[in-house]
Amino acid sequence: MTASIIDGKQLAQSIREDIKRQIEERVAQGKNPPGLATILVGNDPASRTYVRNKHRACEDVGIRNISFELAEETTQAELDDLVRKLNDDPEVTGILLQLPLPEHLDEEALLAAIKLTKDVDGFNPINIGRIALRGLDPVFVPCTPAGIMEMLREYNAPLKGAKAVVVGRSNIVGMPISLLLTKADATVTICHSKTRDLAEITRQADILIAAIGKAEFITADMVKPGAYVIDVGINSIDDPSRKSGFRLVGDVAYDEVAQIAGAITPVPGGVGPMTIAMLLKNTMHALELSEA
Repeated sequence: MTASIIDGKQLAQSIREDIKRQIEERVAQGKNPPGLATILVGNDPASRTYVRNKHRACEDVGIRNISFELAEETTQAELDDLVRKLNDDPEVTGILLQLPLPEHLDEEALLAAIKLTKDVDGFNPINIGRIALRGLDPVFVPCTPAGIMEMLREYNAPLKGAKAVVVGRSNIVGMPISLLLTKADATVTICHSKTRDLAEITRQADILIAAIGKAEFITADMVKPGAYVIDVGINSIDDPSRKSGFRLVGDVAYDEVAQIAGAITPVPGGVGPMTIAMLLKNTMHALELSEA
């Protein structure tokens, strides 16, 4: 068996083209495009790269970039004041606070300060809570989990009644995707570094989500034949054959797992493009809310 490739890059491009068309139609009607405010605190190279990629994606579809780059020493009060000003600014459709923040800042308090209808990253605690509660829907779903669900549906994963295993319990991916899969009527098991007999559990999964942050951790002997495997990880490993000296791999040993799985996401080209596409989609939804 060779797995079908879940092409996140292609699906993301389709979403981006639809958003670009919507914005072009707005502008042609004399309406303003949406505006995304990004806040970057400090000089973390990975965070700078992520923000730069988000800016490029916004420019590509016609979303205005409203960028704030703040010093590492920015205080809690200064950042809180900025967030609240952006909450009240009608030109700002959505607010993205790039994580992680410097250690002296209270991340939870700042995320909670973002206005619910501008929380396009979906990290406001109220949004997370609404994912967990039966009968309620969040205003926004965090972008990576939203992208995963979009891919599973697009590639006809049988969610209802499926056994889903999520390896990783982060607030950004592991916990929200577990809640979303539960809402989709899957039976979900959350695994982590303290889980016993991990391979025995993952081998039962019809849907396996790897979000543990360890390069090529999930191997073929841990995967049920025919399973849908979603690889959230992005890790650098040494590769002298590359000009850069390294290459990017996921949390899944792709080459061997692709021989077992029914469908699998590549790294790169899987979850990553969908995360940015869902940010753009959330920003459009925020614009709809502002005009309702």
